[in-house]
Amino acid sequence: MERRLPPWFRRPVRTDARYGRVTRTLARGGLHTVCRSARCPNRHECWSAGTATFMILGDACTRRCRFCAVPGGPPAPPDPGEPARVAAAARELRLRHVVITSVTRDDLPDGGAGAFAAAIRAVRAALPGATVEVLTPDFQGLEPALAIVLDESPDVFNHNLETVRRLQSEVRPQASYDRSLRVLAFAATRRGGRAVKSGLMLGLGETDGEADGALKDLRAAGVSFLTLGQYLAPTRSSWPVARFIEPEAFDAWARRAKELGFGRVESGPLVRSSYRAAGIFGGG
Repeated sequence: MERRLPPWFRRPVRTDARYGRVTRTLARGGLHTVCRSARCPNRHECWSAGTATFMILGDACTRRCRFCAVPGGPPAPPDPGEPARVAAAARELRLRHVVITSVTRDDLPDGGAGAFAAAIRAVRAALPGATVEVLTPDFQGLEPALAIVLDESPDVFNHNLETVRRLQSEVRPQASYDRSLRVLAFAATRRGGRAVKSGLMLGLGETDGEADGALKDLRAAGVSFLTLGQYLAPTRSSWPVARFIEPEAFDAWARRAKELGFGRVESGPLVRSSYRAAGIFGGG
């Protein structure tokens, strides 16, 4: 059954000159963003603030997670010129915090880790003063692939747990709760000063006890930055929304996360993995 959005999701959609600038910059570079591909509800806000989250390795995912709007299908070969175009766009937009994610590429031997590494290097060369955050897939848990990314020392390494253990096999059938925790723990042990970040969607059908258990598991894995947001079904065929969590409850979850030891927390109905990422990294 389709659920109506509650009143706290209703807000005017406004754009300014920076929205157009972001749109044109991305188009010139032939670049994809998770903002558009995943139908993020914050796209107009973020682009009007002059920022976007780059999505590398094409726009076709080799997995079919039931919460996600990114299309599946046969992916194209990696584009060797893409990292340079990402860096050029980041420089043109004068980003101080560059967020790079990707579709999942289980078809590639390294899962696309080399493309992440190349993008980090290109951004650092083009914008020496910027910080870099990566939001990666699980690379099938392969530590050599993870090491390729981590050895470039991104300022933030992000991999989302997405949901609680009980729902993983239905919501993320090609992923694994324990594998994701191992990815995060591996990143934490090779931290080298970087922050390790993860996120959960609430409203998929989890209980409060299950959500609390997932937070404890993330802390045990060494995660220090956390995002919590409301799940919204991107299409009629997606996993259905089980409930809408009120803003006050998200505030309570933020307090609980702080009690568990998370250093920085962004929690709210419209929070997404890279939403206001510069602020959560800088503590603002």
